[in-house]
Amino acid sequence: MQRGIQGEHVVQQTSPEPFKAYVPAPLPPDPALQFDSALIQDIAAANLSLGRLDGIQRVLPDVSLLLYFYVRKEAVLSSQIEGTQSSLSDLLLFESDELPGVPLDDVQEVSRYVAAMEHGLRRLKEEFPLSSRLLREIHGVLLSQGRGSDKEPGEFRRSQNWISGTRPGAAVFVPPPPDRVPELMSGLENFLHECRDFSPLIRAALAHVQFESIHPFLDGNGRLGRLLITLLLCWERVLSEPLLYLSLYFKANRTEYFDLLQSVRLNGNWEDWVRFFLKGVRTTADQAVETSTKIVELFERDRKTAERAHAPASVLRLHRFVQRRPIFTIPIAAAALGMTQAGIGNAVDRLETMRILRRFGTRQRNRLYAYQEYLELLSQGTQPMPVSASQSGTT
Repeated sequence: MQRGIQGEHVVQQTSPEPFKAYVPAPLPPDPALQFDSALIQDIAAANLSLGRLDGIQRVLPDVSLLLYFYVRKEAVLSSQIEGTQSSLSDLLLFESDELPGVPLDDVQEVSRYVAAMEHGLRRLKEEFPLSSRLLREIHGVLLSQGRGSDKEPGEFRRSQNWISGTRPGAAVFVPPPPDRVPELMSGLENFLHECRDFSPLIRAALAHVQFESIHPFLDGNGRLGRLLITLLLCWERVLSEPLLYLSLYFKANRTEYFDLLQSVRLNGNWEDWVRFFLKGVRTTADQAVETSTKIVELFERDRKTAERAHAPASVLRLHRFVQRRPIFTIPIAAAALGMTQAGIGNAVDRLETMRILRRFGTRQRNRLYAYQEYLELLSQGTQPMPVSASQSGTT
């Protein structure tokens, strides 16, 4: 259904040239969304996949382990869309006080995203409402250090921003003027709290577009807009644990993603956006269930391999340790497990012989080791994007 522009363009008379800024209409869409039979089936399929994902935690031996790495994988992917070149391995090395293989600024940016996500999820568990205040808090953590720390962390912007272009007059998209941001964010917050005509999934789909169109901060909007989806689903208790992140889907389909955002703004094409979003939820949830199952099977297979080889208890202890630290050094493992470095070295040798562990990198002193097959499962889809492609994203 073509509705026409969803809002208005307001002319800003600035030097060196005037430009048009887009001010989105308040949610929900008007005219209302058209729920044909195909869209209803898409909603049902997405909810079914979400239910499977939420249920997987009941069969996982340690859901906290999976959460730990899913949060980090999302941080890597969401930051890559904004232009960083960090991989999951780089982040794990950085968190282990090892040097990553990319510029330190990149991996620090990803690390702050982890901290921002964890802050938001912790606040929700404390029964703090999903609100503009919480989003400002999360933004303050996100930009507290490194790149972007001079971009008013935790504060709505007080100047004009734009996407893709050297100036607003030549930009692909210009969000609302800064003086309109507080009222627009207040309207979005009211929609999240008061509009119960839509399921949480549909509200997440609509809210994501609205947040991206408002672009309320000077930097970090893309990352926070993607995190908003997961925060909303956890706040509404659709997910009991934050296991769904759409950045991999948006990264793989980034051209269609940006085109659909513009199509909503300019043509009111909400239905196509919602279909795309629901497909992303279904695809991402199904992939998470599949990956979780493979990880559990891998752990069990390798444990049985060690037992069949009559490995001593130290080997089994090290195997459990590398499930939380898939990249490590012998001194780190020895300190964590309260064992001698010689004992850890022997256990590493046994697991290397079984092809469970491998050398990581090429350095000769204080060698790194990796639970390689596990790391590959965790890292699927996190290869850095080409710089030219990643720079077409949002701020």
